Amino acid sequence: MKVVYTALFSLCCSVLIAQDTYLHCGKVIDTKNGTTLSEKTIVIHGRKIKSIQNGYIDKNHKDDILIDLKNKTVLPGLIDMHVHLESETNPNAYLEKYTASEADVAYNSVGFAETTLLAGFTTVRDLGGSGVNISLKKAINKGRIIGPRIFTAGKALATTGGHADPTNGSNRKLIGDPGPKEGVVNSIEDAKKAVRQRYKNGADVIKITATGGVLSVAKSSSNPQFSIEEIKAICETAKDYGFHVAAHAHGDEGMQRAVIGGVKTIEHGTLMSEKTMDLMKQYDAYLVPTITAGKEVTDKAKIDGYYPAIIVPKALEIGPKIQNTFGKAYKRGVGIAFGTDAGVFKHGNNGKEFEYMVEAGMPAMETLQSATITNAKILHMENQLGQITPGFIADIIAVNDDPIKKISTMEHVTFVMKEGKIYKSE
Repeated sequence: MKVVYTALFSLCCSVLIAQDTYLHCGKVIDTKNGTTLSEKTIVIHGRKIKSIQNGYIDKNHKDDILIDLKNKTVLPGLIDMHVHLESETNPNAYLEKYTASEADVAYNSVGFAETTLLAGFTTVRDLGGSGVNISLKKAINKGRIIGPRIFTAGKALATTGGHADPTNGSNRKLIGDPGPKEGVVNSIEDAKKAVRQRYKNGADVIKITATGGVLSVAKSSSNPQFSIEEIKAICETAKDYGFHVAAHAHGDEGMQRAVIGGVKTIEHGTLMSEKTMDLMKQYDAYLVPTITAGKEVTDKAKIDGYYPAIIVPKALEIGPKIQNTFGKAYKRGVGIAFGTDAGVFKHGNNGKEFEYMVEAGMPAMETLQSATITNAKILHMENQLGQITPGFIADIIAVNDDPIKKISTMEHVTFVMKEGKIYKSE
């Protein structure tokens, strides 16, 4: 009997001594201090970072895992604050609105989510789809499928005929009269109800379309589409439910209403004036640039038939201006939160945004900080994400070159760990 007890005790001890993972890192980007460290060992226990030690430390137990990243630069997992995981640009996208079922959308989203994670983006903010994005988030959290940690808006909020009205471009038999449940707001009461419906649905953030947009089947790309009273009602209700609010906006008047109304992030910001930039600084709002999307819609608008005709002039007007506006906003001191609008371009190419930001005048280290510590702060995850620090969640990636010297290396992530689990190791 004693032998049996001894065997059971030994088995229990072996279970309790969980594996540690040791990463031998040639360089480590310290996002908190904006510096690059050399020759470090990161020790991961479970889903968290256990320690960071100088030099290359041997593993402590025979069952521990050792990963050689001595020729790599290691960073915290990246955070993209603007993606759409339910869809991806293609010339049939507007027809698929009527031919694709919810199941089709869901199956496609599984692949887009995995592609995003393998590109180094361990956390994303999904800013609007049909609501499948909420189920996608849940499936990833339960470990059923592979993908990034998702903070999702569910269905974005619009006004009737506004940029996120789900029936734009429909014929009269299908157009109907969508309301707060479907994400369409036309009064203060609608605004409150729409936010509460998002909470009921399982969303994490509220997204509004404060102005017209490029890719909606509607004439204007930039007219204001909410009253300031409606925006205030959305933001105040969102605060009650623990949400922050993101606002799609190209036009300046709509941006000013959004910022004054309490929105935390302005998405795109194309026609932003210096007055609006100063308002954003005053109200502690951030710009999410989405430069990659601007370049993509400009290129695709030049392909005959890729977009409906009503979209083409908007894309050619708005797309080329986004990068320049970002550069001006950065130089004026507006807070910058990294975000790409992936889905408007192919998922997995999110890393291109870093190079475009550097081209517009933002130093490479600051672009990396915008995709890590800044975004973690906005998501209220600053004590868990965005840094390689003991006690933080072990979201860690690696690239071949030093991004401070060669920012284009961020397009080719070679190692991905999320919550201590390795998903990619080239």
